[in-house]
Amino acid sequence: MSEARDTYPLRIDSVERRLPLFAIEPGLSIAVLNILGDTELVEAAATGLCRRIAGLDPDLIVTPEAKSIPLAHAMSVQSGHPYVVLRKSYKSYMGDALQSRTVSITTGSTQTLYLDEKDRRLLAGRRVLLVDDVVSTGSTLEGMRSLMEQAHAEVVGVAAICTEGEQAMDDVIALAHLPLFRT
Repeated sequence: MSEARDTYPLRIDSVERRLPLFAIEPGLSIAVLNILGDTELVEAAATGLCRRIAGLDPDLIVTPEAKSIPLAHAMSVQSGHPYVVLRKSYKSYMGDALQSRTVSITTGSTQTLYLDEKDRRLLAGRRVLLVDDVVSTGSTLEGMRSLMEQAHAEVVGVAAICTEGEQAMDDVIALAHLPLFRT
């Protein structure tokens, strides 16, 4: 039997979760928010974020693959704004896709975000809201912003369920903040 894992409490509206702590490097752990399959949490977060972004009036929601897709979908249903997914691998049917590199805090490796040719045309000249589950180092956001600039889209805001880390992220609309855990 495995040893009990430390957790960190998260509350979004009336929904409570205990997030497991995982080491990402020696002496540093993060509370992992995984919303895949957690419809109750996704719906509560989408409702909270849609209330907070109401004045931004985006044309579209843009999210990176994969964990934040359910959030973008729920926000799309609730707000009526369609959403676009930035992919993390290129497929030939994506055509003349734009790309931008990022570094993920959870994997520690370089990733590439791709904007599909059809979505590229959809975003040109439009107002977009960038959505992610957790914003930590800002690397994914930088990659997303780069793609929006390349696609000639205007970023009107950034929303996430949680921000994470020690730096202030005043430009991110978030429902909670997750600290880093140093040992």
